[in-house]
Amino acid sequence: MTSVVCARTSNEAAELAKLNPSFIAIEPPELIGSGRAVSKETPKTISDSVKLVSENSKSTEVICGAGIVDKSDVCSALDLGVKGILVASGIIKADCWYEKLSELGSGFVT
Repeated sequence: MTSVVCARTSNEAAELAKLNPSFIAIEPPELIGSGRAVSKETPKTISDSVKLVSENSKSTEVICGAGIVDKSDVCSALDLGVKGILVASGIIKADCWYEKLSELGSGFVT
């Protein structure tokens, strides 16, 4: 079974990694639904999380949540080492969900 857990900080992500979930999403609560991406507001949180998770689990992947609203947010997160994104309000608040999903997905194509 695939498991996804959310972490507020890189230290919390490191502790959660010891439980070997499939994915840990980095989501500082103050950025959730804010439209301010963690990858741009506090990029060190992501890079530190990627490093610490890899030190504590051989199988857990890090994904990025909190504030992702456009392709540049996706690209920034991927550049910091995450394997994917976790997004909700960035799509729900969009005028056209299909277009928003397409835009965010295009961030994975290089």
